Amino acid sequence: MKHGIILAAGRGSRMGHLTGNQPKCRTVLHGKSLLDWQLEALRGAQVTDIAIVRGYLAESFDLDVHYFNNHRWSETNMVLSLACSRPWLEQSECVISYSDIVYSSGSVHTLLGAKGDIVIAYDPDWLRLWHMRFADPLSDAETFRLEGQNVIEIGNRAQTIDEIEGQYMGLFKLTPTGWAQIEDYLARHTAPQRDAMDMTTLLRGLIQSGTSVGA
Repeated sequence: MKHGIILAAGRGSRMGHLTGNQPKCRTVLHGKSLLDWQLEALRGAQVTDIAIVRGYLAESFDLDVHYFNNHRWSETNMVLSLACSRPWLEQSECVISYSDIVYSSGSVHTLLGAKGDIVIAYDPDWLRLWHMRFADPLSDAETFRLEGQNVIEIGNRAQTIDEIEGQYMGLFKLTPTGWAQIEDYLARHTAPQRDAMDMTTLLRGLIQSGTSVGA
């Protein structure tokens, strides 16, 4: 059985007043909350056993799904929110999603069909979107380089467009073996380092340590 996990513990302070009294996944886009878009995409790909990792305004979640809680959401980053769902990560292949993104069921299908214990979804058409967001895409976009279907670099400051073959979407899958590899990597870091670690930093560290990350 495949599980879906939505990481929704953080406040999303960069979204300003939109998250003043609601989690960022409640933000409405084209008539539906971001969370509704995510649930629709996961269920459309036959991922129906879904959990939400909650923290900020945890009491506002009232959906008929499973919940994990990051009680330290205000002092930890996304990797620690992911670790809160350890019981599922240890037992089943899981699709994991950030809570502030929108994607299609097709993206989930493609991800599930990819081979590998740690596989991330990426957008090869990233530049068109970044031109809509920034006058200079290089002011924000990070490096993303592939060798075949494996990521060999991610998350560094890019100097040229040629260093960017896509952008990580905030959507990925882990098998129990993949989660064990992550736990082994995290065990080599101090508690403060683990608390502060974001997902891109984790992925970059895994790659540098020789762990395969597919795309």
